[in-house]
Order: sequence, then C-alpha cells, then structure tokens
Amino acid sequence: IVVTGSDDHLWKMWALPDGNILMTGEGHTDWLSGCCFRPSGTQLVTSSGDTTVRIWELSRRGCILTLQGHARAVWDCCWHCSGHLVASASMDSTAKLWDVGSERCRHTLRGHKDSVNSIEFLPFSSTVLTSSADKTLSLWDVRTVSRLF
Repeated sequence: IVVTGSDDHLWKMWALPDGNILMTGEGHTDWLSGCCFRPSGTQLVTSSGDTTVRIWELSRRGCILTLQGHARAVWDCCWHCSGHLVASASMDSTAKLWDVGSERCRHTLRGHKDSVNSIEFLPFSSTVLTSSADKTLSLWDVRTVSRLF
C-alpha cells in the first residue's frame, strides 16, 4: 500500500502491485505536499498548501482533525514513533509539534531564516530533523524544544 498527494487537493491510497485505488481523501482546499501513516497504520497525516495539517481516520474514511496555525503553506509532515505527536514544516519559516490527543500545537520551532521544507523524527528518539531553504539543517530536542545543531 502506498499513499500519494496531488495538486488536485486529494490523497489516494493505492494497492501494489496492481495499482487499484483503495481510498481517496477529500477535504484540503489546495495542493497536498506530504502524507505519512501513523506507526499503527490506522491513521494518516497530510500537509497542504492550504496552511493546514489534517489527521485522517482510515477506518472512517474521513478527516477527524484539522490542525491550524501555520501562516503559509505546509511542505511536509510526519508522525513520531509513539503515535502521539505530529510534526509539520512550513513556508512560514517554522516547524510545529502537534499533540494529537489534545488537538493543539505543543511547540513552534523557530530558528530557520527561510521556508522549512522537510521534517522527520529520528527513529525511536525525541529528536526531529528539519531542513530549510536557508541551506541549513537543524536537529531539535522535542522534550526541551532546544536546537541541538
């Protein structure tokens, strides 16, 4: 199974190797830039040019949560291995850590001077990696919200 996002504002879940569409997600109002399965495989997170991050419950075939707070397009998103945190990277030069349980932004990571283009949690750790159009990479400790590098 693979999930793709597109300029048509939709995400699609495909079965491999036959290429059949298993599910389609509709709700974003602009292009999709990222999508990532929750480690348990029950949910999906997507990021979009509409400045939002959405959580999708796959069994319900719908969006269960829209996270708002970025001022510009969101380029990327990912889940922490615990399944309780989502991270997002935005054109507004910030990254955000979202607490899925409380449905709010836990921390905003500031320090890049240009668009934050990608974000990824290091496996089984409390460290997140961001990359930016300012030509830098940063490592952040999500427990203390401090920049490590």
